[in-house]
Amino acid sequence: MKKLITLPLAATLLAATALGYKQEDLEKLKSTMVCVDCDLKEAPLSGANLIQANLRSADLSKADLHNVGLNESDLSNANLAEAQLMNASMGEANLRGANLTEAFLYNAYLGYADFTEANLKSADLSKADLTGAVFRGAQLDFTNLSKAIFCNTVMPDGQRIFKDC
Repeated sequence: MKKLITLPLAATLLAATALGYKQEDLEKLKSTMVCVDCDLKEAPLSGANLIQANLRSADLSKADLHNVGLNESDLSNANLAEAQLMNASMGEANLRGANLTEAFLYNAYLGYADFTEANLKSADLSKADLTGAVFRGAQLDFTNLSKAIFCNTVMPDGQRIFKDC
């Protein structure tokens, strides 16, 4: 009898682990727009409206965030490594200290977002709108910035670029 109970329990635990994120954290985010320190790794959030969400220190690594609205959201110290943010709208988002290593932000709107001290190593920001974005102290090693829009953009060394105004 113990084996019959143990086997389904183990299968349930393995299935929850395979998802990569905690379902209760996903439900919390959807209902309250607040999910500080949440586990949303690999979460399916494509197209979600998360404007002004509080995701401070959340794990969103490898999350599907295509076409997501994150304007004015707090993503400070969040882990967005390898997250898929193609066509995302993140205007005025707080990404201070966030980990965006190998994140895919192709064609994203990042206007006036704050990337101070963020890690964007090997991220793809090609065709992203970086108007007014702040990258002071950010790591941009091997970051793809091809065809990105730079207008009043503050670079890691504090220099402002007005190339595309």
